[in-house]
Amino acid sequence: MTRVSRMLAAGGLLLAALGAVAQDCPRPTIGLALGSGGAGGLAHIAMLEVFDELELRPDGMAGTSIGAVMGALYAAGLDAGEIKALFREFGGSALDPLSGLARGGEAPGWRDLLTVDLESGGFIDADGFLDFIAGHFAAREFAELEIPLQIVATDYWSGKAHVFREGDLLTAVKASMAVPGLFAPVSFGDELLMDGGAADPLPVDLLGEFDVVVAIDVTGVRKQSGDDVPAITDLLFKTFDIMQQSIIRSKMKANPPDIYIKPELTGVRLLHFDRVDEIVGAVKGDAEELRARLRAVTACP
Repeated sequence: MTRVSRMLAAGGLLLAALGAVAQDCPRPTIGLALGSGGAGGLAHIAMLEVFDELELRPDGMAGTSIGAVMGALYAAGLDAGEIKALFREFGGSALDPLSGLARGGEAPGWRDLLTVDLESGGFIDADGFLDFIAGHFAAREFAELEIPLQIVATDYWSGKAHVFREGDLLTAVKASMAVPGLFAPVSFGDELLMDGGAADPLPVDLLGEFDVVVAIDVTGVRKQSGDDVPAITDLLFKTFDIMQQSIIRSKMKANPPDIYIKPELTGVRLLHFDRVDEIVGAVKGDAEELRARLRAVTACP
């Protein structure tokens, strides 16, 4: 055998060995749960950036409320940078949900894309927002998504979670984000659907089929500040946060995720979508934790 022949043979053996190692160490399947939390859910963008940077594609996703919005955008093919740009464009103003007054910024924002809808059981009609995000992707049915997605809403009558896995995507998103008293509930057959956070704010229980379950909890935290009494809007919507956190603790005991990330978000109100860069920047440390833990669970031994 000539020297060249020996080199080619050795190279062939090396490639075969590398192929065998790759077959012996397949990447685990990953399920990603994106939780509810109003504008705090902009932190999801930082976590999706980590998946993009590591070139890791979730094999399945489940989302509730703002997590359903983010999940639909990502599963439809937008990367984290494109989602951030979308919310920069949208977040021209932060709307006080009870006064109806927008503060600061230029359109397009909540003032332009949302209209008062008291007769339908909510303060705001979300159709303008849904039309806005729908203009950024082509999928209209779950079957058209690039990543399998489950979206959680809550049936007002039974109090049980309604999980969308097929059919009209925007109907599912609208139902999942229908915060009681703010957005009108959605009629769906015999059900009246509202925010999924009332039943399953962090849907880790829907991802049991995957090797690794990653859960991003954006319900935020509350910090005492002197003798100040919270404003009525904070009392109303932060009380909903407290309820969701209690549900999350209970569900995680039964279905603990492999990776749990809860950014310490404070001072973010429900509709502060004009603060996308601030919120994404504030959770860089949590994103670094997610990056390290994803690398660890996907590394070959």
